[in-house]
Amino acid sequence: MTHPDQATGSSIDPDEVARFSALAEKWWDAKGEFAPLHKFNPVRLGFIRDRAAERFGRDVKARRPFEGLKLLDIGCGGGLLSEPMARLGFQVTGVDASARNIGTAKAHAEPQALGIDYRCDTAEVLLAEGAGPFDVVLNMEVIEHVADPREYLRTCAHLVAPGGMMFLATLNRTPQAFALAVVGAEYVLRWLPRGTHDWKKFLKPEEIRGFLAGQPFDLQGPFGVAYNPLADRWSLSSDTQVNYMMTVTPRG
Repeated sequence: MTHPDQATGSSIDPDEVARFSALAEKWWDAKGEFAPLHKFNPVRLGFIRDRAAERFGRDVKARRPFEGLKLLDIGCGGGLLSEPMARLGFQVTGVDASARNIGTAKAHAEPQALGIDYRCDTAEVLLAEGAGPFDVVLNMEVIEHVADPREYLRTCAHLVAPGGMMFLATLNRTPQAFALAVVGAEYVLRWLPRGTHDWKKFLKPEEIRGFLAGQPFDLQGPFGVAYNPLADRWSLSSDTQVNYMMTVTPRG
């Protein structure tokens, strides 16, 4: 099934894109369907900022520490990561397969004059067009929603500039992830609409590594992220059984 308001490509799952398109106007509602992402944002922003600063020798205390670097946010949704990355000085390109998501992202960013280049596109299209390369590629909570994660990840990795890096965040395919991210988040706590996640599409860290086997990239991690219900916040953790992040760097 195809939908008129979305990009197409070999890795695109049309039903997944349609599901998020239906929620497009709610991306910036911190108490709505995307409330978990708003709560998750500080820990992933801090991780990206600190790892990128280490990689590129930048001072995180500077007003715009990443001035002069290009960043690609794949599956940018409504721009929850694109906007803070632009404020940190990155030249940001945000792409999403949903035209409605891109419309929301543009409408929210325009009054703030952030200069983000939002496009309804896919990683495959960008690579075919010769876009980039990008110093930083964000691949956050996207790979578990695509049709062909191996091909998708390889495409994204080839958009990274020499000396650059890619950040990846996803969910581990474990009983704990099923209990917490699916049953708990969607059915018990109702943090997310039912059907947001398909546990069978969650990925183990060793599968991520396998997707890039034989390719000229090194992977670091996984780095766990855990939720503390008493503090109502997410933080980095040694526990990778549910949420985790990895970084990918080109060799040479």
